[in-house]
Amino acid sequence: MTSRPSIAFAKFAAPKKGSVFVLVADDSSLGEAAKACDPAKTLERAFPVADFSGKFASLVEVLAPEGTSLDRLVAVGVGKVSGLDDYGWLKLGGTIAASLRKAAEVVVVLDLPGEAGGGRQAAQLAAGILLRSYAFDKYKTKKDNGDGQHGGKKAEPKKPVKVTIHTTDPAAAKRAFADEAAVIDGVLLARDLVNEPANILGPVEFAARASELEALGVKVEILAEKEMKKLGMGSLLGVAQGSPRGARMAVMQWNGGKAKDSPVAFVGKGVTFDTGGNSMKPASGMEDMKGDMGGAAAVTGLMHALASRKAKANVVGVIGLVENAVDGHAQRPGDIVTSMSGQTIEVLNTDAEGRLVLADALWYCNDRFQPKFMVNLATLTGAVMVALGQHYAGLFSNNDELADRLTNAGQSTQERLWRMPLGAEYDKLIDSKNADMKNIGGRYGGAIIAAQFLQRFVKDTPWAHLDIAGTAMGAPPSEINQSWGSGFGVRLLDRLVRDNYEG
Repeated sequence: MTSRPSIAFAKFAAPKKGSVFVLVADDSSLGEAAKACDPAKTLERAFPVADFSGKFASLVEVLAPEGTSLDRLVAVGVGKVSGLDDYGWLKLGGTIAASLRKAAEVVVVLDLPGEAGGGRQAAQLAAGILLRSYAFDKYKTKKDNGDGQHGGKKAEPKKPVKVTIHTTDPAAAKRAFADEAAVIDGVLLARDLVNEPANILGPVEFAARASELEALGVKVEILAEKEMKKLGMGSLLGVAQGSPRGARMAVMQWNGGKAKDSPVAFVGKGVTFDTGGNSMKPASGMEDMKGDMGGAAAVTGLMHALASRKAKANVVGVIGLVENAVDGHAQRPGDIVTSMSGQTIEVLNTDAEGRLVLADALWYCNDRFQPKFMVNLATLTGAVMVALGQHYAGLFSNNDELADRLTNAGQSTQERLWRMPLGAEYDKLIDSKNADMKNIGGRYGGAIIAAQFLQRFVKDTPWAHLDIAGTAMGAPPSEINQSWGSGFGVRLLDRLVRDNYEG
């Protein structure tokens, strides 16, 4: 089974064994520490043969290099050193992780001109190694023979590769990496949750996973159906009524800020499987609906990250957990439900269920905690993927400052957002003849219609809705993620809190 690499930091020293990666800028020159790893100058001879110019993420590999007892010596191009930002260092780490193969011991030499290769950069590179090394293979019981066939031997856990990063300031790298590792743990938790099959992770099991955050100092409350019914959450409970697995709401609080400070709040859609209900989805691709709780996974991963790094902020995470299933009790098109807000909703399409879950979760969060702002995350609409593809998530907001801060955090982390419109013209499309509103509009602007629906449950509180349908699951692979579940949103929102709301 996949095991997480162990990471250490050290001063520059010529390694004696294992695999060594050296970083090379776009002028193809090696630093003194890198040269010490290659006394016979094999890389210098290999560069022109391989047409290697130090281009970003390009590689030259020498096996059993002359004059050393090393297994491998690998040069990794970094391009222009001045152009490397945090995400660039993450991608370099991912590039290295993809080339580890079966190495047991690895040294990465961060010997670059100027300030490059210091503590912060080393920590980012290490984080990239961890992100790329993730694989969800816990249910694989047979060992791959290497030819695409699986033999009869049981897969044994692989010993973690030991990665030592040589840097100018190991102590600073270790300090910086403590925070980075906390965030990466949150991302990997979110990936695990999204990747789990729905027969293993239903609403009750998800709530139990959220409760495990208590070990980090997070206060966790789990509301069951009885409590939610008493609170009047008819919108959320209507979605759950066709499943025997019940509904839950997990309320997570991290109090790392000043006692009198209002919290910031994050709300996640947690539909652990979505059949579409009586408005059933087609069979093709329905298996992917195990990931329809990507928003709740991101909120849970975020709370893990903030608590692990002891964020100096008061933060609330609320996730509504349901399964949208079909039986004789399932919600019907045309049913009218009453939300916790008192507003009535005509449910014309039972596959537009995520907004019904979020309506009560948002109202509850706002009513109870009176937060500075609320950000909700949801794999809400296929329409946002039609508009933006799978490289940006949709951003809808009633507050320009919050929207700008989210956009900036997205640019910094490359979990990118694109702001979409809201307006009274769209809002009219969900007016209903039979209730206060209906849960769908017309054919066009589906992602906007969903956001307009949610806005009716936030009052005047600054709020943003992130539609992550295209980015939380099945997103294109990248240098730092090869998993179906990406953990999208954890790094983004951690940066939002870190840059703007910590005391």
